[in-house]
Amino acid sequence: MNEVTMRLNGLVKTYLKGTPGEVQVLRGADLELRAGEAVALVAPSGAGKSTLLHIAGLLDTPDVGSVEIAGKTVNGKGDRTRTAIRRQDVGFVYQFHHLLPEFTALENITLPQLANGVSEKAAQDRAMSLLDRVGVAPRAHHRPAALSGGEQQRVAFCRALANTPKILLADEPTGNLDPETSDQVFDALMALVREEGLSALIATHNMDLAARMDRKLRLEGGVLRPVE
Repeated sequence: MNEVTMRLNGLVKTYLKGTPGEVQVLRGADLELRAGEAVALVAPSGAGKSTLLHIAGLLDTPDVGSVEIAGKTVNGKGDRTRTAIRRQDVGFVYQFHHLLPEFTALENITLPQLANGVSEKAAQDRAMSLLDRVGVAPRAHHRPAALSGGEQQRVAFCRALANTPKILLADEPTGNLDPETSDQVFDALMALVREEGLSALIATHNMDLAARMDRKLRLEGGVLRPVE
C-alpha cells in the first residue's frame, strides 16, 4: 500500500465566528492522500474548496482538527516550521498563474529552488528539464507576457514542482483556459504528476477532467464524500 502523504482529520473552519453572519465552511472534513494518486475535489462555488486547500497546504489553520504532511503533524507548529514544511513538501497551482512578470519562464522556476538552497546550475537544469517535459523549453527565456495562457500555466506547474514536493495542491488549474487548451494543459499536468510520483489534490468544476483522476471527492455540507 502506498504511503499516506497527507492526512486531514476532523477539520472544522468557521468564518465570522460569534456574529450573525457566521459561516461554518468545514464541519469535520477527513481525507487521506496516498503517494502516486491524483484525487479530484469537486464542489459548487462557495462550498469551501479553497479553504480546504489552504488548510491542507498550511496557508491557513483549522479551528478544530489536525493536519499531517509527509508524516509530520503540524498542529501547534510555529510559522517558521510550517513554512519549511510547505516549502519542502507542498507545491501549489492556482487558476491564475501568478508568475513573476519581470522574470523569464526559466527564472520563475529557478528562483524557488535557489531560495531552498539549491545551486544555480542544479536549479537551472531542473527548470529546463521540467519545461522540456511540458513542451515549453523553446520559450524558456521569454517573460510571462510573451507566453500564451496555456504556456503560462504550464510554467506555473513547473514552478510548483521545482522543489520536488511530495504533494501537489491545485485550485481550478485550468479554469481560466478555453476547453481545447484546458485539455492540453491538464494532460501536461497529469503527465508531470505521474512521472514525479506525486500525490495530487486537484479542485475542478470540470467533471470530464475529474473523471480522468484516480478518485473523486465532493465537498458537501462541510465534509468530504466519495463520488461514484
